[in-house]
Amino acid sequence: MRRLAAALIAAPLALAGPAPADDAAPVTPDQFFMEYTGSVYFLQVADISITARMEEATYSAAATFQSAGLLRWFDDTDIQASSVGYRTGEGLAPWRYEHINYASEKGRVVGIDFPEGTATPDINPPFGSMGEPPASEAERAGALDPVTVILNLMLGPIDTGDEEVCSGRLPIFDGKARYDLRFENVGMDDVRTRAYRGQAIRCQAYVEPISGYDPGDRPTEEETARPVNIWLVEMQGLHVPVRFRASTQIGNISIEARRIGIGPQ
Repeated sequence: MRRLAAALIAAPLALAGPAPADDAAPVTPDQFFMEYTGSVYFLQVADISITARMEEATYSAAATFQSAGLLRWFDDTDIQASSVGYRTGEGLAPWRYEHINYASEKGRVVGIDFPEGTATPDINPPFGSMGEPPASEAERAGALDPVTVILNLMLGPIDTGDEEVCSGRLPIFDGKARYDLRFENVGMDDVRTRAYRGQAIRCQAYVEPISGYDPGDRPTEEETARPVNIWLVEMQGLHVPVRFRASTQIGNISIEARRIGIGPQ
């Protein structure tokens, strides 16, 4: 669930404009936002929000992840992060990602730059360890940040043809850990949240760890065998996640949309 949370956290960022992309980007809403509530055994443990703005050739995204020290399993967390980058004919290509946990006394800014498409950490103050072994340059080449991965999933193809919604895999680097998310489309399902009721695509995401983990932090085979279930609903050219659910050692963690906004608000 740490990796799921990382895929949903970001914060407002004043974007200095990067160069336009060469390829024309597909038509999507100019801006959208989602708000989520997470719970375990009906006890609220997290509030999450994510917003995004799409320009003709660039994008910017912002999100927050806040949790309280409930049930002794959760540390106090107030993470804000951001991702900005280019829009291309093949999806989104990040330019800069960063996040900070304001509930931590370390004040560490976890940044990632993407020179020539290679995710390059910019951590201040540095981590004491970058994992054993650390993610190599070859492993970081082509990797995306967690927020961009969520946006790419939302901007996936609408028609289920040769390129099916929720399929294949996406490489992720979060500033330290390098892993893949492998997606499987398991068909349509009924879903009910405060923000949406009806049919949704049930998407299963499996974490496949690669490098950048300290001893004891690498997910076990049992953990990687349990998918995160994501319910996606097509709305105005987007596939909006309306629910996330994962089975963990402390029970089922459910994250559900409570508010969705598409277009100017």
